Amino acid sequence: MHPHLFTPLHLRPFTLKNRVVMGSMHTGLEEREDWAALTRFYRARAEGGAALIITGGIAPNPEGAVFQGAAELTDANLSHHRHLTDTVHQHGARIVLQILHAGRYAFSPHCVAPSPLKSPISPFPPKELTEETIAKQIADIASTAQRAISAGYDGVELMGSEGYLINQFLAPRTNRRTDRWGQDRRLFAREVTKATRDAIGPNLLIFRISLIDLVDQGQTWEDTAALAQELSPLVDIFNSGIGWHEARVPTIAQNVPRAAFAPLTARLKALTDRPVIAVNRIPDPATAEAILAAKQADLIGLARPLLADPDWVNKAQNGQNITPCIACNQACLDHTFEGKAATCLTNPAAGREAEFEAPPAPAKTVAIIGAGAAGLACALTAAKRGHKVTLFEAAAQIGGQMRLAAKVPGKEEFQTLLAYYEAEARHPNITLRLNTRAGTADLAGFDAVVIATGVRPRKTALPGPDYQQALNGAPLGPRVAIIGAGGIGFDVAAFLLGHEDFATEWGLGDPAVSAGGLQTPRPMKPSREIWLLQRSKGKPGKGLGKTTGWIHRAHLAAHGVTMLGGVDYSHFDDQGLHVLQDGQPLVIPATDLVICAGQEAVADLPGPRIGGARDAAGIDAKRAIEEGTRMGLAL
Repeated sequence: MHPHLFTPLHLRPFTLKNRVVMGSMHTGLEEREDWAALTRFYRARAEGGAALIITGGIAPNPEGAVFQGAAELTDANLSHHRHLTDTVHQHGARIVLQILHAGRYAFSPHCVAPSPLKSPISPFPPKELTEETIAKQIADIASTAQRAISAGYDGVELMGSEGYLINQFLAPRTNRRTDRWGQDRRLFAREVTKATRDAIGPNLLIFRISLIDLVDQGQTWEDTAALAQELSPLVDIFNSGIGWHEARVPTIAQNVPRAAFAPLTARLKALTDRPVIAVNRIPDPATAEAILAAKQADLIGLARPLLADPDWVNKAQNGQNITPCIACNQACLDHTFEGKAATCLTNPAAGREAEFEAPPAPAKTVAIIGAGAAGLACALTAAKRGHKVTLFEAAAQIGGQMRLAAKVPGKEEFQTLLAYYEAEARHPNITLRLNTRAGTADLAGFDAVVIATGVRPRKTALPGPDYQQALNGAPLGPRVAIIGAGGIGFDVAAFLLGHEDFATEWGLGDPAVSAGGLQTPRPMKPSREIWLLQRSKGKPGKGLGKTTGWIHRAHLAAHGVTMLGGVDYSHFDDQGLHVLQDGQPLVIPATDLVICAGQEAVADLPGPRIGGARDAAGIDAKRAIEEGTRMGLAL
């Protein structure tokens, strides 16, 4: 099964046992100095079969740190790194340290850059590097690399993409210098790579090269090709970098097609005799195998999929069910950018492995009412511990609100999560009773009962279908006003707009044609006029995910959706919806309303409650799955 994925790869310093690389992902445990948790995290992925692990980004000096106090590799913590690398090696994997200098992306008044141009995603203007301070950055990166080898790492990865310092030297957008570092924009990358190679000797050197910047005045493919050819004698592997953090084209979110950027990696592969890693939206073994079979890459980089399931590789080899990554970013990147430790929506144990250990339990009979996200997570956790679970579901299918989410364009990955739960619910310790609305009499005789009956739409005095009815295909006319602009309101608007081609909508082009790989976006003309309304003042969508909210807002704006805050609703008649908007009367000429005015708990039965049945406010799959898992552990 998946023969290309499990073919060893022979490198200069060693042989990789398969083609799976755990890509760099910062956990936040590094700054907490929770070395035990960080070591458990990487040990689980090594035990799970990954051939090579790349750590989260480590700063080479304070000015290069992504934020003040971000992790560095120092003499003081070197012994902890040594224990981590020893553990990974003992469990059959190789591990390299990623060295990341943030440049102007550093969230610090001490940030530095090739030119004094402030990033749009940071409030701090950078100081322009001088000949002396450029030399310091190169020396600090090289000394960090040397220290990494002393700490037992098998090598290092230089972060040369995503708009960080090396990439900033490479692109006209951020390098306006007139000296030698500007006249030859690849000079800094070459010098850093040479210094790093000298520092680590024959150990593994990976360079993460930007294949498409996705910003104005970014690199051309000619620039990228020249850099790859110049660095090939110095590096052992090229990793694919896709897009800058300030880019306005999504690169890893749910709406990005699977393996969307593998063709660019294939183009890189044709330029070099070094192995190359394909990255971004490769969630499943079939997609990974297809990339390798087509010779688009030599290795597959997985970051979030190995958060979702540390045993992804072993399960792929054995044909087992894999806990899917649904590319939501809610518990990984959103947490990272909020200063929290990263974890995973589908696997709340990620980064908290000790906290979620599931020891066997004396078998109890457990009734769980509701087979949505919370109920399913509880049932699976309890069943795997040895409890005998009866899972009651009033509907004809499991999934609850997740089935509605899967209907929204860009959220189709929820289908993979539903398929996962459908397969796992066949566990021998689970009896599934569909089309059964459990009552008190059904629960007699069980040792434990858990209520996971979820939520229902909140009613209002305004007429119109609720969000459940709308997502299930309720007929709607040409002009629709959506009452409520939370996450569900945005989902309903996206559903009403429909599916379209990703590259066309977002302006994803070819760096061989235009610098940065951008083309003019051409979003599809909507078939309806849509208004998205909220009572609270301010811009709708402020409460959406930190790293994906901009995508949802931009998607609706590009299709002419009118988004209004500060709306008080009066009545609906043949003229449309009568409102006060910031105190001013307004008639919205809608033919139909969809009510997305929140949810309320369905909690008609006594017993401990989880998910939406416990608290309907702000419920989502992340909270529901974590609560269900914790309840399953507590039984």
